Amino acid sequence: MLTIYHNKRCSKSRDGVCFLENLNKPFETIHYLEKSLSYTELETIIKKLKIKPIELVRVKEKDWIENFKGEILTDKEIIEAMLQFPKLIERPIVINDNKAVIARPTELIKSIL
Repeated sequence: MLTIYHNKRCSKSRDGVCFLENLNKPFETIHYLEKSLSYTELETIIKKLKIKPIELVRVKEKDWIENFKGEILTDKEIIEAMLQFPKLIERPIVINDNKAVIARPTELIKSIL
């Protein structure tokens, strides 16, 4: 089943939901700002994306700049920062079984179908 990690305030994330709706396939929407992810969940998402944790961070976000900019953090500390400040998580993230993509641009979703 397809899953989208969605921030309804983000236009790119809303575009991702619209893309999935147009596929006419069932998908699950996770509102990660409302329902906190666990460390294990976020770590699993990062592994499926095949990226380093820092690549999932929105480094221009105010929370990152005020709390972490210029710091040398371990992967574990970066994941913990995203859990503490979930707005730091890049979005939307779409997962299809063991494949995942940060859907920016939205068309990247096609690569995991």
